[in-house]
Amino acid sequence: MTSRTGRAAVAACTVALAVSLSACGSAEQTEGDGEASANAPSGKGDDIRVGLLLPENQTARYERFDRPLIERHVKELTDNRGEVVYANAKQDATLQSQQIDTMITNKVDVLILDAVDARAVAGSVREAKEAGIPVVAFDRLAEGPVDAYTSFDNEQIGRVQAQALLEALGDDADKGQIVMMNGSFTDPNAAQFKRGAHQVLDGKVTVGKEYDTTEWKAEHANKNMEGAISALGKDEIVGVYSANDSMAGGVITALKAGGFSTLPPVTGQDAELSGVQRIVAGEQFMSVYKPYGPEAEAAAAMAVALARGEPLDTIAEDTVDSAGTPDIPAVLIPVVPLTRDNIQETVIADGVYTVAQICTERYRAACEELGLR
Repeated sequence: MTSRTGRAAVAACTVALAVSLSACGSAEQTEGDGEASANAPSGKGDDIRVGLLLPENQTARYERFDRPLIERHVKELTDNRGEVVYANAKQDATLQSQQIDTMITNKVDVLILDAVDARAVAGSVREAKEAGIPVVAFDRLAEGPVDAYTSFDNEQIGRVQAQALLEALGDDADKGQIVMMNGSFTDPNAAQFKRGAHQVLDGKVTVGKEYDTTEWKAEHANKNMEGAISALGKDEIVGVYSANDSMAGGVITALKAGGFSTLPPVTGQDAELSGVQRIVAGEQFMSVYKPYGPEAEAAAAMAVALARGEPLDTIAEDTVDSAGTPDIPAVLIPVVPLTRDNIQETVIADGVYTVAQICTERYRAACEELGLR
């Protein structure tokens, strides 16, 4: 992964939700919709069709944030004339390939693709390319000749999680073993999270058990954690690296059932509502807050530019490499570690959740303790 002009410029352009990413686009785009249409090399102008392919509907972010945000930004960038054609693969790679085929047949102008299986989708990406349809890899870097990519700095996420776990362990880091609950082996992001975490953890803790969790599912994480408790013994486990909040929920359920009177620190990612509530309650130590707005803005801006035939050099200031495709223009979004100390300043201040949504009856006392009212 290399940088063209530095990540500071990317962060400045994308972190603030109030600033439209169209301001980071080409000169033609910033002059107004009419002029952008006139200068579009593809001749498409604002009348474009964007195929949006998301991988599953179990993780709350896809339907709650990603889909509506991308739809909104495409409309904003095309004077309400752009159309988003949506499909969700429900964690089925074969279904997603069929959905891509349908969008190719229906001649969408560009695809935004969050792959179920980054390797398996490569053939479909090539078919889109052969049909003249550019592909923006969204959140996960699909293999094949993708034209652009936006996600978070995934190794940074792993490092942030691991550093938080070390801080939570403190002097207990060398008094037992940790369990690592990584994401699915079919997701290239999971490998990057794991790599970043190991960069921080290796040499500082003993990893007693480590799992690649099928399909990121909480039930699989729960079974893996049960196996780890059985193999290591509950008195030996001092912490759990969990790659996301959904799996953290399964891990914590297993820890409770395994007889832990005091839960060891457990990490997470995605700032899901249930994860935030567990953090409030002191059951989960942290999550990673990823501002989905800037990621969605970047995806929409790159997709619209590609559909119009415009360059990406003023939108995407980083590059990444995938298998067989080097120097892919990329926008990488910074992340924030979320703990009990900054819930107010992050997910509440940014309007992701209200205090009422977080502080239901079950969590009211803990919320009052934190000053969340």
